[in-house]
Amino acid sequence: MKSIHSVVAVTGLNATDNPGPGLTVIRSIRQDPDFKGRIVGLAYDTLDPGIYAREYVDDVFLLPYPSQGIEALRERLTYIRERSGVEVIIPTLDSELPAFMALEEHLRAEGIGTYLATQEQYDLRAKDRLAAMGEEAGIQVPRTVVVADPAALYKIHEQLTFPCFVKGLFYGAELARSIDEAVVAFHRVVAKWGGPVIVQEYVHGEELDVVAVGDGCGGLIGAVPMKKTYITDKGKGWAGVAIKDPNLLAITRRFMAHSKWRGPCEVEVIKDSGGAYHLLEINPRFPAWTYLSAGAGMNLPMAVVRLALGETVAPMTTFTAGTMFIRVALDQIARLSDFQQVASTGEMLSSGGKI
Repeated sequence: MKSIHSVVAVTGLNATDNPGPGLTVIRSIRQDPDFKGRIVGLAYDTLDPGIYAREYVDDVFLLPYPSQGIEALRERLTYIRERSGVEVIIPTLDSELPAFMALEEHLRAEGIGTYLATQEQYDLRAKDRLAAMGEEAGIQVPRTVVVADPAALYKIHEQLTFPCFVKGLFYGAELARSIDEAVVAFHRVVAKWGGPVIVQEYVHGEELDVVAVGDGCGGLIGAVPMKKTYITDKGKGWAGVAIKDPNLLAITRRFMAHSKWRGPCEVEVIKDSGGAYHLLEINPRFPAWTYLSAGAGMNLPMAVVRLALGETVAPMTTFTAGTMFIRVALDQIARLSDFQQVASTGEMLSSGGKI
């Protein structure tokens, strides 16, 4: 395939114990021998560690928070385009995706390519619609109830049993073992993420994930299944291994065929003790462990770069099972002058930047 000399921007540069996907996407792109371009990091906070990972990020710009609205984002992206020459943007955070989807045509007119789901596709896999989608697509989903009022929790036992998960519509999940814990979790989730909340049946078993890219026509560009081998107290996979699992790929293909999903996503599944597979969530962007796909020989972020540029990418089917990822926490060294520059100007360009 031809070399890519484009400027690619990636969001999600936070890297705490619940890291954003940005750096793992950037590392995947950087690793590809055909990538000869530049990387622009898009961040929301001056202390996002990825800002100061200069071996991966050439230029950095702060974005307005999603709560500031689409118009603020549009103006900022126009400015970033003028300053850096960015040609592709890969958003990686759930909260920002609706705005980027709404701006897709505008960005294209500005010369910036994206490869994102439509609003209809995005809504189809939302937590409050997942059970209905699963039934239509022939995918087993744990029993799920949408709750807007905590009083409804006192009758939840009529529909599912404890323990159960109490989830925010976009983020957050807490395991509740009793009605009292469920009520506390409800208020905590609503206070942090807003309502309504999703109450989902708990299924015990192996936690499995798939990182995948859909072609927008019901097909699959590529997918890498993974089994979590170490999980943090926040329920995040800190280590995992790429596996060959035809059932996981079958679930992913059924989702793609039903939704005609366009772009990256993460398919979260539980395999119970009886060998049955239960779809827990479809996250509409690359996950934080995406670098495993590149390490296993199927570079899905680079495929998205090519697709966003309008290239044709043939379906990818091969990867090396048994490839592992083990996350590490490192101290990112930065200069105070760099921090002050980002804080005061909202940007930091390297000497090769378009200025």
